[in-house]
Amino acid sequence: METMRDAFIERLYENMFVDDSIFFVTADFGAPALDKLRADFPDRFINVGIAEQNLINVSVGLALEGFKVYTYCIALFLTLRAYEQIRTSISMYTQIRDLNINLIGVGIGLSYDVTGPTHHCLEDSCIMNVLPGFTIFTPSDAVMADAFVDYTMAHTGPKYIRLDGKPQPDLYIPENIIPFDDGFCEVRKGKDVCIVSTGCMTHLALKVAERLTQDGISAGVVDQFFLKPFNEKKLLGILSRYKHVVTMEESFINKGSLDSVIEHLCFSNRLFVGMTKFGFDDKYVFEVGDRKHLYKVNNLDQETIVNKIKLDFMEG
Repeated sequence: METMRDAFIERLYENMFVDDSIFFVTADFGAPALDKLRADFPDRFINVGIAEQNLINVSVGLALEGFKVYTYCIALFLTLRAYEQIRTSISMYTQIRDLNINLIGVGIGLSYDVTGPTHHCLEDSCIMNVLPGFTIFTPSDAVMADAFVDYTMAHTGPKYIRLDGKPQPDLYIPENIIPFDDGFCEVRKGKDVCIVSTGCMTHLALKVAERLTQDGISAGVVDQFFLKPFNEKKLLGILSRYKHVVTMEESFINKGSLDSVIEHLCFSNRLFVGMTKFGFDDKYVFEVGDRKHLYKVNNLDQETIVNKIKLDFMEG
């Protein structure tokens, strides 16, 4: 399986041969696919060193000159260490000036699982969702990450691209058109419970949906790859077919991320359905172990999720 970042960088590398307006800027962060990009385009590859705030300012300067800029860093350090620069130099500025700037954050959620809470990234979707103007994108596989490069080339404005650090199974087929304009894809249809998930959690959501269906609860899955913007009317139409809505994400819940977005969409449109949220509560994860272990100790393993949904659905 290919990592999302290698798929994204490989497609971007191919585009750089035909579009000399593309710049790639990194904060001393590499990748296997990045080596040939750096070698073949040394005049359009900039390493600012471990200086994330400067990374943003250099990138904005290039974008102001009309270049398409791809800014690459570990997600946690990109969003938290340089948040003021992102807010002031990108979110504010792009409200009055049309720029094409793309922030690529690698290692979202528990991607860097064994490194502990200092490298877990559970806050980024919450804080980036607050900033006006941003497109926030979380692919569920390398196929989608690859396809999104063409979208970034054709659409200006600030984008935050959240890439999982570990390879994920392919969910999409390269030949198919991914509905980026909708911001989501209903990857499994059901009647009773709709699971809205994002990123690597979509793979777990599909397993949960299969288990629920085997137990007599018809479950569908929506892969929500845009936290914003997305076709709210279309998603609302899908959710209205179900009796219960579930959200699944590797983020803090009740703090402005996917669960808050879906909850607001439903209740502000008077769609009063039962809702169950899966993510991380108001605490950091200090347990040591791989992703599977961390899911288990935080009640995010498949068995716990299935049992919780069944209980909430029956009570609702």
